Amino acid sequence: MELQTARGVRDFPPEEKIAREEVVNKLKQMFEIYGFSPMETPILERIETLSAKYAGGAEILKETFKLKDQGGRDLGLRYDPTVPLARFIGMNPNLKMPFKRYELGPVFRDGPIKLGRYRQFWQCDVDTIGVTSMLAEAEVLSLAARFFESLGLSATIKINNRQLLNGLIEEAKVTDKADDAILSLDKLEKIGEKGVSEELKQKGFLEKEVKSLLELIRVKELKKLKNLKNSLIERGIKELEELFSYLNLWNVPYSFEPSLARGLSYYTGTVYEVFVKELPSAVAAGGRYDTMIGNFLGSDKKYPAVGISFGLDTILDVLKLRNKGEKKKRSVTEIFVLPIGTLTKSMILANELREGRINTEIDLLSRGISKNMDYANTQGIPYVLFVGEDELKKKKFKLKDMATGKEEFLSIKEVISKLRPKTE
Repeated sequence: MELQTARGVRDFPPEEKIAREEVVNKLKQMFEIYGFSPMETPILERIETLSAKYAGGAEILKETFKLKDQGGRDLGLRYDPTVPLARFIGMNPNLKMPFKRYELGPVFRDGPIKLGRYRQFWQCDVDTIGVTSMLAEAEVLSLAARFFESLGLSATIKINNRQLLNGLIEEAKVTDKADDAILSLDKLEKIGEKGVSEELKQKGFLEKEVKSLLELIRVKELKKLKNLKNSLIERGIKELEELFSYLNLWNVPYSFEPSLARGLSYYTGTVYEVFVKELPSAVAAGGRYDTMIGNFLGSDKKYPAVGISFGLDTILDVLKLRNKGEKKKRSVTEIFVLPIGTLTKSMILANELREGRINTEIDLLSRGISKNMDYANTQGIPYVLFVGEDELKKKKFKLKDMATGKEEFLSIKEVISKLRPKTE
């Protein structure tokens, strides 16, 4: 039998997992700087939750992995963390508002596979529940801008409003086919205006309807759209102007993109996508979904909600392209203890280092000095500690910096003091 993974999933050896954890830790740090707290939901959900009328819609349901448990119950793998969050809020209606949470973990979609698109991938979400003000959007977009800046990536944030877009669809007189129009417009960045035009015609749109719709979404200035006397457009413009005023205050770069749709059906207001020049796919995206949670509850109670999702895998693809050729870190070990005929005493010293919160390895294979040095170098371990009989007598041990070749004799306490600042 030939051993292979399922299509669209991957193994992550230590050198890749370490890089992933570094990005995850930066995300967690940024989320918490903005006052979001961690939570976790299951990757398995009842299929009726994932396929609910007010969840992701028919398009995403086509890509949902479905299965049955031994009791014959229909289940599905979550396709995003937003629907499970809505279900959680619905099951806990007495939570204090605003409820600000982040969640990081795997999601699953049985869709096409290409660069930046996998069948199992991580999403890293932040959501604010209970806030109607555009301050909630401004906060998550400020967070996104600061995060990508911390990675040294130049990000472009594109923003639209679904009320505005629905108003433009009304103006084009295709309201009865609004969902089809939104799903096609959502592909504008990928297939271009010509591709969208052809797709709309294949869906049954008339030539004049397609022309009218595409002309309207070409308008890039809000003030020009104010000439259209349409209540949906007016509400959308009002929300966008409020949001843009906050973003300007916080110096968050953005652009207005009237064609931006975000295909998921649960969005009700602001929608946004974040791009970097290295990839055509969005590296983060989200929006406002004010009706989903109330609909899950089956009540008229309002649960205004705003979120953004960061695609960990696409972000890492970008970093791989940028850092191509750089030596990868293969180990989290900070110091390698090399016994020279002193295994028992070296074990005690290794334990002291670990108690000092230093990531420590010790030779487990009784190899010679050259092989151990080669191992430490290959793994990218920054320091090697030589432990021989002379060092034990003097209680001073040779510490070698593998990057510079510099050697110095230090006590174990001095070694811990030297390395600990790097770990805290």
